[in-house]
Amino acid sequence: MIPDQHAPAGPGSADKFDDEHYPGYTMGRAAEMLGTTQNFLRSLDEAGLIEPQRSAGGHRRYSRHQLRIAARVRQLVDEGTAIDAACRIISLEDQLHEARRRNTSPHPVD
Repeated sequence: MIPDQHAPAGPGSADKFDDEHYPGYTMGRAAEMLGTTQNFLRSLDEAGLIEPQRSAGGHRRYSRHQLRIAARVRQLVDEGTAIDAACRIISLEDQLHEARRRNTSPHPVD
């Protein structure tokens, strides 16, 4: 019998690929995917908008969710918004979205 080459490598490993919060991207790869610099990603960390996880060696690791947030900031910066203002805008948009979600939920969360 030939082993399935698409089978997960171990218990729970397939879940990592489906988890948008799994920190699967190095800083270099994340910057490359976003078409930006590593300094841009560091500035988002310093602003408190994105807090990447750290590898055992202390290197920043980003999730797909964090990369989507960084892409939103990058779009605003490319349109001429200062990075600190762009971070604040994204933060406020997320707070508004969460408030709307709670207000439309059939069972409000305390």
